[in-house]
Amino acid sequence: MKMIKQLSLLMAMGVTVISLQGCSPEVGTKAWCEELKEKPKGDWTANEAKDFAKSCIF
Repeated sequence: MKMIKQLSLLMAMGVTVISLQGCSPEVGTKAWCEELKEKPKGDWTANEAKDFAKSCIF
């Protein structure tokens, strides 16, 4: 019974993570550019910086 509760909890956590990932705007869109502008530049990944330069500046 304990194992079933643990599996249920893990599944619920997985669904929550998957649903949160769907909330981010698509890379390169105006909404994504605006979201990234608000994020501290020190928290940007290298890929975000590259995509921002390619999609939002040029």
